Amino acid sequence: MTAEQWSIFGILAVTLALFAWGRWRYDIVALIALLVAAVRGLVPADDMFAGLGHPAVVTVAAVLVLSRGLINAGIVDTLGRLLARVGDRPWMQVTSLTGVVAIASAFINNVGALALFMPVAVWMAHRGGRSPSFLLMPLAFGSLLGGTLTMIGTPPNIIIATYRAEEAAAFAMFDFLPVGLAITIVGVAFIALVGWRLTPQRRRPDDNDELFEISAYLTELHVPEDGKFTGRSLHDLLAAVREDADVLVVGLVRNGKRKEVPSTHEVLQPDDILLVEADSDSLKTLIDLTGLELPSRDEDENEDEEDGEKNAHEASESEKPDRSELTLVEAIITPGSMLVGKTASRIDLRERHGVNILAVARQGKRLRERIGRIRFVPGDILLLQGSEETLQSTLNTLGCLPLASRGLRIARPRRVLTASIIFLVTLAVVALQIVPAAMGLVGGALAMVLARLIPLGEIYDSIDMRIIVLLAALLPVGHALETTGGSALIADGLLNLAGAATPALMLAILITTVMLLSNIVNNAAAAVLAAPVAIQLAQGMDASADPFLMAVAIGASCAFLTPIGHQSNTLVMEPGGYRFGDYWRMGLPLSLLVMAAAVPTILWVWPL
Repeated sequence: MTAEQWSIFGILAVTLALFAWGRWRYDIVALIALLVAAVRGLVPADDMFAGLGHPAVVTVAAVLVLSRGLINAGIVDTLGRLLARVGDRPWMQVTSLTGVVAIASAFINNVGALALFMPVAVWMAHRGGRSPSFLLMPLAFGSLLGGTLTMIGTPPNIIIATYRAEEAAAFAMFDFLPVGLAITIVGVAFIALVGWRLTPQRRRPDDNDELFEISAYLTELHVPEDGKFTGRSLHDLLAAVREDADVLVVGLVRNGKRKEVPSTHEVLQPDDILLVEADSDSLKTLIDLTGLELPSRDEDENEDEEDGEKNAHEASESEKPDRSELTLVEAIITPGSMLVGKTASRIDLRERHGVNILAVARQGKRLRERIGRIRFVPGDILLLQGSEETLQSTLNTLGCLPLASRGLRIARPRRVLTASIIFLVTLAVVALQIVPAAMGLVGGALAMVLARLIPLGEIYDSIDMRIIVLLAALLPVGHALETTGGSALIADGLLNLAGAATPALMLAILITTVMLLSNIVNNAAAAVLAAPVAIQLAQGMDASADPFLMAVAIGASCAFLTPIGHQSNTLVMEPGGYRFGDYWRMGLPLSLLVMAAAVPTILWVWPL
């Protein structure tokens, strides 16, 4: 090996070790790798930041903005409500949830799709008297499978499409569909029939102290003076929403006094406060149908003032945000958050940060106390209300990680039709190759903004800058692997190892290698590093690069063995109560089935 090859392999080995270690964020690790490669002369100084303008990076950013527009329009919300009506049979719940999240993940960010359906999944598990763990891992794996269906479904597909452009025309929007559909059908069928039985049941479904109550939010709703149900009984109110929402009234506050589990014959009076347990979909339905109001400020400020905890002061009417510009978002409290160990009233969230905490869910405990008195701990999931323009920056300040926008808009009509038309036109333009993918998707994202489906303050918040920086940094490093001859060296090693292997065996080896890599590093990073090797492998076999690039796309997207290989796996770990070693129990047979379905389909659609 040459000195340059030793250098690039050394940089990549350290980079992969740091990815697996997980102590430093992957975008920081990628930047370090880029800097070291540039200092060593492996990446020309003039090309060091060329990755920022790479079509793959631009395309990923545009897809994330498009995803936000579809979510804001309420399309996924509508699907979630329909899923909530599925029966209690386990196979039916698993099939419907996994299938729908797979379809959604083909067109929007798969992590966002997963987070949006998680509350529905946990509520369905709780309603059926089972542990949420039997649904959450299938949901995560379904989001990974669905991402393989289209070019925009997952970053590895976008990366592979641009690498293919160096050899021929880039892969089109639906070129991934035949292989992706084959593995998705096989994968969802396995998960629905067998896979969910392999997930650990770590929480007893009849033990409320151990059930993750992501759907059981305790929310305060105000009865307005001229409301539909003012002067009518609580029974009338609940009857009006019984078919459309799952709601439990656990308390009523009147004139500062609380009644636990009020009678359904209780007549509602102006300014009553109902303490309601409901998931966020049911909460939105309850508000729409009954005219109850979300609080405009923390109702507990005066009580805490009496305890000497703070000197509350009322915001003037001019300081209150316009209710038409308020939105709701679910966020999780990180260990380093400033909220840990404090109450909402003590840190004065309304006055200092312009947000209201409307509901709190906590793993292992049903929260029934007034929201202003809850002392937060890491892992609490909050339902927050705030200004669309400033909510994302506020979450960063507070140290909270948004799970996903729930698409719940206050006093704003849904614009599903507009979002659908923009998205379908964008898909058509890109699929018919009228314009390059990056250009078409950027145009679609801009149309979402101009149609006001994405507020100006959310445009850049929609883009996961960690992924953008990761790609922009690793693309030049991946190119260096190719220019130094490193990828050709790896390809020759694989050819020598396989000997006189058949094309099918070589594809299986490549998929297996990339799958293992994607289970310890980010899937986009795995695709960037493996794509040059796939091209060199194809050249060494005097064959088309298409099947080998498609194999890399599948392998990079199907990280089923660990919780760190993909954000979807990580997101369900705590809510499902999973351990690191739980994932392979369903993930290993699923990986083998994916490989068994992918290899013949690739060879059939993309012959050597």
